Amino acid sequence: MPRYNAPVRDTKFVIDEILELEKFGNLSAFANASSDIVAAVLEEGGKFTSEVLFPLNRVGDEQGCTRHEDGSVTTPEGFKEAFQQFREAGWGTLTAPEEFGGQELPHVVGFAMEEFMSSANQAFGMYPGLTNGAVAAILAKGSQEQKETFVPKMISGEWTGTMNLTEPHCGTDLGLIRTKAVPQNDGSYAITGTKIFISSGEHDMSENIIHLVLAKTPDAPDSTKGISLFIVPKFVLDDDQNPGERNAVMCGSIEEKMGIHGNSTCVMNYDGATGYLVGEENKGLAAMFIMMNAARLGVGIQGLSQAEVAYQNAVDYAGDRRQGRALTGPADPNEPADTLFVHPDVRRMLMDGKAFTEGFRAFCLWGALQQDLSHGAASEEERQAADDLISLLTPVIKGYGTDKGYDIATNMQQVYGGHGYIEEWGMSQYVRDARIAQIYEGTNGVQAMDLCGRKLAQNGGRAVQAFFQVVDDECAAAKDVAGLETLAGQVEKANGELKAATMWFMQNAMANPNDLGAGAHHYMHIMGIVAVGMMWLKSARIAQSELDAGGGDKAFYEAKLVTARYYGDRFTQDAGSLRRKIETGSDTMMELPPEAFQTAA
Repeated sequence: MPRYNAPVRDTKFVIDEILELEKFGNLSAFANASSDIVAAVLEEGGKFTSEVLFPLNRVGDEQGCTRHEDGSVTTPEGFKEAFQQFREAGWGTLTAPEEFGGQELPHVVGFAMEEFMSSANQAFGMYPGLTNGAVAAILAKGSQEQKETFVPKMISGEWTGTMNLTEPHCGTDLGLIRTKAVPQNDGSYAITGTKIFISSGEHDMSENIIHLVLAKTPDAPDSTKGISLFIVPKFVLDDDQNPGERNAVMCGSIEEKMGIHGNSTCVMNYDGATGYLVGEENKGLAAMFIMMNAARLGVGIQGLSQAEVAYQNAVDYAGDRRQGRALTGPADPNEPADTLFVHPDVRRMLMDGKAFTEGFRAFCLWGALQQDLSHGAASEEERQAADDLISLLTPVIKGYGTDKGYDIATNMQQVYGGHGYIEEWGMSQYVRDARIAQIYEGTNGVQAMDLCGRKLAQNGGRAVQAFFQVVDDECAAAKDVAGLETLAGQVEKANGELKAATMWFMQNAMANPNDLGAGAHHYMHIMGIVAVGMMWLKSARIAQSELDAGGGDKAFYEAKLVTARYYGDRFTQDAGSLRRKIETGSDTMMELPPEAFQTAA
């Protein structure tokens, strides 16, 4: 049977030794994040996710959610009780403002908990995850009355939240939405339309569901400039601000999905439902992007989380399963066969899993620190620098992280051979659950175009130049450490490939925009390779320092050094081939007419 242990030790390594979170203790944004508090959150969070949520993962996959004739939805067995435990323990309050009942811990701590929760039960984790995004939008754009009315109960978990963007005829191109918002005499709006793919859209775990809905008012421009954002509660609040009458919003059906069956992905029908404008009319897209940016980082972590839980189980299987003999001679001559660990191809897959999960975890948490510093650093210059970095890298965390996370999950399934294809071993679920992360919150092709078409050129390329410098500085520091010269050179070379690809875009994309579109996905992957490589340099420097000092946990630090070298040997080499693909341009990609793609009878 599958198992999951939250990677608390490795997470502490990143937070305490790479990020050195305690050194930010003089900043108000980090005031509540003492080392003992962070350690307690990680340890207790690891227990909660491993012991309470993980046992429900397979239950959710097998049972799914059930829609009833009245439009209500029942979540899988045990979900409601687990959510009650989640609420009572205060897990939803971690990073929320103290003003509204939160603990106001930095996002870097919240991101760690998100990984644990998503590895243990991705479908469950989406319920509070969507709520966090809705809270962020209301805090940023809502009125003080809206904040005081909705946010405290959403933070506490009494109410949950959703985001309603997609419609049957449009996904990414939100300018095409048809949902209407008609002003009413009391200042509210009547919302009418249909939304699809709405995660956590209807369920039985909270007393109210606060939908954030994109819609257009009657005279709005027929484009993205005419989109407004509305709060539409499942139950309209009474005079005491408690859930009252049922609003005119209903779950029409639950989508039949490939994975994440434990999450209620709904078709939502709005039939003159009472809604309240958030922020200014026709400025809804900016408010929704606050939710989407938060969600994209969370989805990137989902890529990591499914890779991690699949990796843990593949390691167990490889250690137990005996098949064949080592190429160099029997490793266990007294046994009828050696374990899978002796086979280089199995080692390749497991080392890829270890190198990605540990390196990408460090990258995600480093990115979360940038998000914290973008609001809480001491100077405006430092806040701007951090904001530049996390804005640039958000599509990389989402796009590269979920592409590689899915690849790792499928390779961990491959370790099992035929058993990996059999449901009782559990690997199928990790592959199926991981697949959605490449699609929702903007497909990875959209992430690549966001990175290359928008982020690179912003402010004259200030953010990407800053990223180049951060990597160059890390390479220079690593070159001064005996034994790390080769790895530093490999990451430096990969960063050079990234710089060359950037220059090629500058020289060619203006003349032929398709050249940018054709290379964007490859570029996103090069940046992901470089970013994770930078984190492996940081990890290796610390590990070497600890070993030189004769500190404890020798095996842990030695494994870090070997895995860092593996990353340099096996991952950074791809940057050059991807850059060469970019430089082939778009001619052959775009040349065939659509009818040439049809298969002749």
